[in-house]
Amino acid sequence: MTLPDWTRRFSLTGRTALITGASSGIGQAIAAVFADAGADIVGQGRDAVRLAETGARVTAKGRSFTPITGDLADTGETQAIATHALEAAPRIDILVNSAGIALTGPVVGYSLDDWTRTLAVNLTAPFVLAQALLPGMMARRMGKIINISSQTGVIALQDHAAYATSKGGLNALTKSLMVEAAPHNVQVNAICPTVVLTEMGQKLWSAPDRRDPFIARTPLGRFGDPVEIADLALYLASPASDLMNGEIVMIEGGYSSI
Repeated sequence: MTLPDWTRRFSLTGRTALITGASSGIGQAIAAVFADAGADIVGQGRDAVRLAETGARVTAKGRSFTPITGDLADTGETQAIATHALEAAPRIDILVNSAGIALTGPVVGYSLDDWTRTLAVNLTAPFVLAQALLPGMMARRMGKIINISSQTGVIALQDHAAYATSKGGLNALTKSLMVEAAPHNVQVNAICPTVVLTEMGQKLWSAPDRRDPFIARTPLGRFGDPVEIADLALYLASPASDLMNGEIVMIEGGYSSI
């Protein structure tokens, strides 16, 4: 049966994606959605058991899954993750930097160790992985890098100095990578979600005194669901978005528009 044109434009058949943070939350949702669209998945996570759960969701859709455990806070481990991914797959067509940590607190008294770890996971690791995977993408003149950033990389939220700095830096990295990659037909974009109801999101935003004012400030009146971010990532990973490059895409219910 011939697929409709729009289906082919959104298909990832024949593509392989490296997804960090694939053992939970947004990363796990992206792995499942990409597998639905035909992609094979190389998934990074720190928890082997939960990573296996992601693998089961991917293989149930008829796609292959390669798990890689490692801590992105360690640059050496991040480099090893990239090497393992390139050895495990014939090629990596799509890189999704989804792993992230949010160690919140006021600047006064904030732990320098927490600051360093936040930037290592949220900003340095995406740089190291892009540095490792871009040469192959450029040589093939085809590739996608999708950085999962945050609305906090664009607007301010209280007690989020380290997290906001890491995500603002990730947005800047997205544009800088685009300038180098675009002449080689590689697209680099970032997604900036609102609070998403992952385990981390629920932990940070479940208290009514934090949740209710934020939702009241959001025109749509709710937080996001992981699959909504995954669906946007699918668009950015697919041929349908080939003209999108260097974009910082807000998906936050209108919060920053008023």
